[in-house]
Amino acid sequence: MTDISLGIYAAAGWVVQFVLAACGFGALLRLLLYRRPRWRVAIKGWRLREPPLWWLRSMRCDAESTALQERRMLLAGCGIRVAPALYLAVRRSAIALSAAAAAAGYALGRAGWISPALTWNALFLFVLLGAGALFDRPYLEAIQRYRTDRIRREIVAVVSQLLYYTGSRLHLHGKLMRCLPHTRLIRGEMQLLLNEWYHDADAALGRFKTRLGTQEAFGFTETVRSLRLYESSEVYGMLREVVSEYKANIELAKAGRKETTSYVLFVLAGIPILYTFQIFLYPWVQEAQRLFDALNP
Repeated sequence: MTDISLGIYAAAGWVVQFVLAACGFGALLRLLLYRRPRWRVAIKGWRLREPPLWWLRSMRCDAESTALQERRMLLAGCGIRVAPALYLAVRRSAIALSAAAAAAGYALGRAGWISPALTWNALFLFVLLGAGALFDRPYLEAIQRYRTDRIRREIVAVVSQLLYYTGSRLHLHGKLMRCLPHTRLIRGEMQLLLNEWYHDADAALGRFKTRLGTQEAFGFTETVRSLRLYESSEVYGMLREVVSEYKANIELAKAGRKETTSYVLFVLAGIPILYTFQIFLYPWVQEAQRLFDALNP
């Protein structure tokens, strides 16, 4: 039985090493041979391969549902460009496979095919993977909040720079080009917007709004669309209102993070107190208990 478990462990190690080596070799070839286009656009001339329909049906991801709509909004807010049906199918498949693998590992351990240490390690790993796939919503929401806050800050910087060019005869495309160095997270999406601007500005703005996937991006895109159609003092007044609103939201989010940090620090501050009681006070409590036991036999 020990030889069989060692053979399974060695085979799994060889498989993992082969997969890692193949991925590294493929990444190295892509790095050496792939040449990025100078003017990158979001319109592609080929169709992406769709996932198998039978798999989506078996995972009940082929029709609209509440879970599918929630994942669509969360993935858009996180900037993850994956089909929501595909993500939901992978998630449910991972949960099912983790449960099946944990049950199989437990059965093999009870039968004596693998060692108890390997059994418990495999159970812990599969349960951890299944729990991570099952409770993915808090992680996605945390990523969405972080990304929304970053996008809000960069939009404030871009709008402030646009307000600096109020009254300038520079074209809106040129103004946005000069705002590009003030961005970091949305630089790729904004570069795509500027590359596609003269092809179809309205469609480019729509794709830019879809790629960012946040409410702040929707408002900013509609304001830029209004500015493209007609530059006036009213539109720049809207931009000033947008900046004021986003700055207020930034301050509110900062206050929320400070409050959360204070709660975490309060909990962490209680840990040394517990250790103080265990190290210094608990021996005195034990001595007092022994004394009372000796007085009352």
